[in-house]
Amino acid sequence: MKLLLPKQHGAWAMLLVPFILGMTSSEFTWVHIPLLIGWLGLYLSTYPILMLIKGKKRDLHLKWTGIYMGIAMLFLVVVLLNEWRMMIFGLFMLPLFLINIYYTKKKKERAFANDVTAIIVFCVGGAASYYLGAGILDLKGWSVVLLSFLFFLGSTFFIKTMIREKKNVKFRWYSWMYHILLIVGPIIITGSFIWMTPFIPSMIRAFFLYGKKLTIMQTGIIEIINSLYFLVVLMILL
Repeated sequence: MKLLLPKQHGAWAMLLVPFILGMTSSEFTWVHIPLLIGWLGLYLSTYPILMLIKGKKRDLHLKWTGIYMGIAMLFLVVVLLNEWRMMIFGLFMLPLFLINIYYTKKKKERAFANDVTAIIVFCVGGAASYYLGAGILDLKGWSVVLLSFLFFLGSTFFIKTMIREKKNVKFRWYSWMYHILLIVGPIIITGSFIWMTPFIPSMIRAFFLYGKKLTIMQTGIIEIINSLYFLVVLMILL
């Protein structure tokens, strides 16, 4: 049986990086394992659910919705039995997923606001991972959320300037100004240069790769490498 997987391959980095950061910057516990499996199950289930909303291959997508949701619920019950407060993160994600459903119904899945909503959902996963290990969502936990959001918002700007908005001059300038702020902002706020380091490659590729004829696969590989750099640097800093 061939797995039914989401077609947005870049979303895997958004799914895993905040979660790993939340886990490594707090304290690892064995409950992180069922949380991760449940988190993966939830993510995988969103694709067939959205396809059902589109009215595509109902039987196929009903089957995979059941499989993925079944896996997610099985492992997330284990998490809730150990820390019932984790339910709060799921409740927070629900209205965000409803926004995704709204854009799917409108056939505007690639809308910038929809992308931002998805990034927030992935960052909530990072918050949940941190809370599970730390027992509190303190300044470090919020830093995981905020830094992950800022990084992946930059990725969204970059990818759109390379593909769907590559002829949109205004969007190019939005992207460039945003990436400059990613470098300047942390220096102004913290008074230190160290917090700009996770975003240096992001700024470089936003400026120097714009207009280059790269395939979707090449662009994706660049983002994977950049995401790995971001992850490693923040694992050190946090």
